Amino acid sequence: MNEKVNAIVEAIREKKGIDISVIDLTNISTFADYFVIASGISSVQTNAIRENIERKMRRISKLKGVEGERSGVWILMDYSDVIVHIFQPKERMKFSLEDLWADGKTVRLGD
Repeated sequence: MNEKVNAIVEAIREKKGIDISVIDLTNISTFADYFVIASGISSVQTNAIRENIERKMRRISKLKGVEGERSGVWILMDYSDVIVHIFQPKERMKFSLEDLWADGKTVRLGD
């Protein structure tokens, strides 16, 4: 994994994000190399995760855009080659990005 992905995963863990997945899209996508997907149990937690990612990433990469922070149900963060999706569990199940992007390689995360 690259430096961006490692920093994002660390930021999610610091805010107790759950069910973290990383999908390597380098061989199947032209718009991103990785998806980082995680869940938070409330809009307060999903926004805390978003804020922590932004804080950690300031020195590493420029945030191109963010969507969904107002509702906190599904927050999308665009770091060019890394796209972050922070869901509440019900919304994550509804969209099932891991199934949609099953052709990508799931990256195993250490504890």
